[in-house]
Amino acid sequence: MKDEKARVLSNVPVARGVWKLDLETDMECGPGQFVEVKCGQYFLRRPISVCEEKDGVLTLIYKVVGKGTDWLSRVQPGETVDVFGPLGTGFPTSRAEVPAELSARPVGKQDRGLQSGGKENEDASCPGERKGPGHGSVLLIGGGVGVPPLVMTARKLQEQGVKVQAVLGFGSRADVFGLDLFAALGIEPVIATMDGSIGTPGTVLDAIDAAGLEADLVMSCGPLPMLKAVSDRYETGYVSLESRMACGLGACMGCVVKTPDGSQLRVCKDGPVFRIGEVVL
Repeated sequence: MKDEKARVLSNVPVARGVWKLDLETDMECGPGQFVEVKCGQYFLRRPISVCEEKDGVLTLIYKVVGKGTDWLSRVQPGETVDVFGPLGTGFPTSRAEVPAELSARPVGKQDRGLQSGGKENEDASCPGERKGPGHGSVLLIGGGVGVPPLVMTARKLQEQGVKVQAVLGFGSRADVFGLDLFAALGIEPVIATMDGSIGTPGTVLDAIDAAGLEADLVMSCGPLPMLKAVSDRYETGYVSLESRMACGLGACMGCVVKTPDGSQLRVCKDGPVFRIGEVVL
């Protein structure tokens, strides 16, 4: 990790209250990691997940939620931004990290075991049975500003020959962003919006069911209620937590979460990515 003055290449709005910042830097980041950005004279840096890092360009997508990020949205091309990172433990994307034998519960209605009317579904999974498209398929599930870290994750998985599907959830059509970034990877995400203005009305799980999507592994990032719902459905996969944090290094213990056995892990250091079931949501 390092502290660097990165030159701003572009800083543009991409959705309601959401901005995309491209920085020129030689900082090397992994999928699911984040950086701490100094915003003007404000003391605490803002943690922002890495959307993409490639060919000397670091892409960050952030939402304007306060004075610090409002300052950041006003930064112009040619100016510099103080960036510290990369930080955190990200998504595993290599063959060694995500072995093919890992299997998730099936994505879709087959997982429920019964058809309407109570008749047993012949396609229902049995203990130990693998469902889904086959070895090495991953379903990425993102919500709101939890979408950006899934872009680099998708690219890295594809480089390992993994089949990638994506489901993205937003509040409304005005909140949707990132489709062009996935399209550049040949991925057409399934969209869900809470008001039904585009895509499937409802949650990402509603969209998954409507599309009948299945996969061997899930990786998810987004608001806590969404991560809880994903963790309730799937047994094998990873979730990336959003948390307020100060130091970003694990020293201040301001972002701890509990494990099922009562011990503590730090979102900024041990995470933000955890195995499903590793922490209490």
